[in-house]
Amino acid sequence: MKKIEKGDPGYLDQIKKGEIIRTTVCFVIAAVLLCVGYDWAHTVLNLLSAAAVLMCIPAIMSLMHVIAHSSWSSIDREKAEEIRAKADLLTVCYDVLADDGRQKTPVDCIVISGHNVFGYTHYEKADTEGLSVKIRSILEENGYTGITVKVLERYKPFLARVEGLNNIAAVEREDTKEREKAIRRIVLEM
Repeated sequence: MKKIEKGDPGYLDQIKKGEIIRTTVCFVIAAVLLCVGYDWAHTVLNLLSAAAVLMCIPAIMSLMHVIAHSSWSSIDREKAEEIRAKADLLTVCYDVLADDGRQKTPVDCIVISGHNVFGYTHYEKADTEGLSVKIRSILEENGYTGITVKVLERYKPFLARVEGLNNIAAVEREDTKEREKAIRRIVLEM
């Protein structure tokens, strides 16, 4: 299986698969220790049983992560391809986990063009205003001031803005790629 890089479509699904595998392995190791210890001598039984119980701690923590992140999903491949086709001159990142101060919220896509950063999330419970403010403040902390940041929860308006930004980039032909890549790195590290 090819490892998907942070910012590429499918990243959140990869995280969830990794958490599920880690949880399963931890519980299997605990079960094996408990079963093997049950057949051995009395002293070994106590040691292996204690080890099995201790192994349950990371297994339960990992299970809590799986449950908490069960609602996360990567951007739909068709949407990612549609955005990629309409944003060929823009800097784009997908499957971003943005922290709005209270919780991490998945943002399906973020496009960066000059002084504009627009995001889209399909999560209805997402605090788009809080996410916008948080992203803007993080960028300002890193020296990027005067940037328009807006996270949208509707796909069509987001796609229209992507097309508009791409058209503007085609006309202006400014060389802002280095700056946009720096902003992308900051957004991905949130």
